Amino acid sequence: MTQSPPRDARPAAASYTYPPAPRSGPVEIVHGQPVADPYRWLEDPRDPATAAWCAAQDLLYAEEEARWPAREALFARMTELLAGGGSRPPVARGGREFHTRREPGRELAALAVREAGRTRTLLDPLDADPSGTTVLDAWEPSWEGDHVAVQLSSGGTEHSVLRVLDAVTGETVDGPVDRVRRSPVAWLPGGRAFYYVRRLPSGHKAAGAGPCRRVYLHRLGTPADEDVEIFGAGRSDTQYYTVATAPDGRLLVVGASEGTSPHTDLWTADLTGTGPARPDLRRLQHAVDGHTAVRLRPGAGPLLLRTTVGAPRGRIAAAPHDAADPCPSDRRPWRTLVAEQPGTVLQDFAVLDGPALDRPLLAVVRTRHAVGELTLHDARTGARTGTVPLPGRGTITSLTARQEPGHELWFAYTDHITPTVVLHYDAVTGHLSPWPGGSPEAALTEGVHVTQEVVRSRDGTEVRMFVMSPTGHPDRPRPAVLTGYGGFGASMTPGFTPQAMPWVRAGGVYAVACVRGGGEEGEEWHRAGRREHKHNTFDDFDAAADHLFRDGWAAPGRLGVLGSSNGGLLAAAALTRRPETYGAVVCAAPLLDMVRYELSGMGASWRDEYGSAADPAQFAHLHSYSPYHQVREGAPYPAVLLAVFDGDTRVDPAHARKMCAALQWAGNGHAPVVLRTERGVGHGARASSRSARLYADVMAFFAYHLGLRLPGDL
Repeated sequence: MTQSPPRDARPAAASYTYPPAPRSGPVEIVHGQPVADPYRWLEDPRDPATAAWCAAQDLLYAEEEARWPAREALFARMTELLAGGGSRPPVARGGREFHTRREPGRELAALAVREAGRTRTLLDPLDADPSGTTVLDAWEPSWEGDHVAVQLSSGGTEHSVLRVLDAVTGETVDGPVDRVRRSPVAWLPGGRAFYYVRRLPSGHKAAGAGPCRRVYLHRLGTPADEDVEIFGAGRSDTQYYTVATAPDGRLLVVGASEGTSPHTDLWTADLTGTGPARPDLRRLQHAVDGHTAVRLRPGAGPLLLRTTVGAPRGRIAAAPHDAADPCPSDRRPWRTLVAEQPGTVLQDFAVLDGPALDRPLLAVVRTRHAVGELTLHDARTGARTGTVPLPGRGTITSLTARQEPGHELWFAYTDHITPTVVLHYDAVTGHLSPWPGGSPEAALTEGVHVTQEVVRSRDGTEVRMFVMSPTGHPDRPRPAVLTGYGGFGASMTPGFTPQAMPWVRAGGVYAVACVRGGGEEGEEWHRAGRREHKHNTFDDFDAAADHLFRDGWAAPGRLGVLGSSNGGLLAAAALTRRPETYGAVVCAAPLLDMVRYELSGMGASWRDEYGSAADPAQFAHLHSYSPYHQVREGAPYPAVLLAVFDGDTRVDPAHARKMCAALQWAGNGHAPVVLRTERGVGHGARASSRSARLYADVMAFFAYHLGLRLPGDL
């Protein structure tokens, strides 16, 4: 292992000359306050001036990356770490187990089917597009397992096209259906029809929100434009919908939420009396503060719900099954089966009710300070009956079970040093083992230790932070990278972190802060870091950095900050709040102009999270921390890398272009500010080689500017 070098191992100061960027944008009066937007002209990628500026930035970035001696060694190591393949838990339908699987050395995951002990590939996106720019966004098999609806998109746009495949031959039997985006697909029995969500044509586009959506019924063999509209007319343009059906076809459940709001409205319909084209939807939950998801099972038993209504850390409840009751059922009390548990957050559950069991069970996944737990409960009383031991302190995702009575459970497990593995649990024998259709991966423990620290934020709140290090304790200050997210109730739970492996083994520290705005401590934790409380997110991150300094994990000037998407906003806020604190900052697909974020990408759907500039009080909060508006001329900004993807339809790359120009104008020219533009990819899934290159570039940038020597044998 190479020891971390002394401070003077960092590069000598250089002088950087940046492409011209006129500060010609407007100064507007917003709620009585002048707001400058000097680089608004960079919002339009089709403008020749923008194109010329971007081309010059590409050249500048190429000059900068040529200075990083470890870049190619890192790329080789990242390629190796990501080459092992992997699987996701199966969805068992009609004797077949459908799952995504990436074979070792393959660029993308394919849809596979395991049947009679053998696995075959049903759909490989690389067969249709060898360039690797077409990805499988979503898929859903019919209840009988004879058909599967697949959604693919190209160029990173996530604008999916839906087709239906024959599960035996892989041939297309229906479609294409355009204007879908990771739509839920709710099959009806018989495999000849399903409900789904589709956007209206572009002529119905809502201002800044993208096309509005509707729930439709589609029958195989019928043109999509003749599909029957079921739900959504007259509702807000920024509503998102979910749809689900019971395996026996009796119940339909439709959910609606306003953008990314944690509030869910639910309707149910009994299809036995009306047929699928004219469901009589009755309210199950309406105008209630909380998020609720329904687990549908065949038969006439109660509905099982995972809900935060009255329980911000989550509970499992049973609701009346009869959706035809003339009185809205949300007026009747739901019976709690598994109560909210202090210190934990409910994530998911599944039902195990096969005849081989002496009683039906609920398999319940919780997190405790972001670390996963799996327990078993009596499905009738909710009483805890046991615990399923896990391989380590990690994360459980993608919990699946058979829709018919059964005693088998599948789930994905990962932690910071363990690539995702699919595990199978038999509730009769109590045996937990790797699923034969998966690709078991060994933990990469050599030279990497993981601890969980407790940090105190400015207001005294305890914040958890995972630290990966060579020794497991702060033996001396080392070059360090700190990352976080802090938004939308998303949790920074343990997950395989390939970019951290060579960094730590070379002597560095990699830390993950679980700041407010995320979901690590439940819905109250989320709300404590959103809208007018966003400062808590930034205070928590500042406290995490100070903890690394105070306890001796890192030294000022040798700490880097990394964030993507909402995490890119977090990293940029850290940069503009305390630029002298950090040695390097990376923001990938970042959200940076918070005054105009609603006007591009998917910004309009995030108003519940951030607030709206149309509201005077909310504008004041947004403007007070908006990184683009907080750039100060002459501030001691460190080296900054802004990474964007030209196919990104969630966060407009214009955010990073404008921030790049502002920082290049404001800085003293001795620390580089560079823009890395990647083409043909977007915000989400990508080929493994693209991920390997991005990880390598980011960590090579940090190594160069934070002074960590990376050996050739990473």
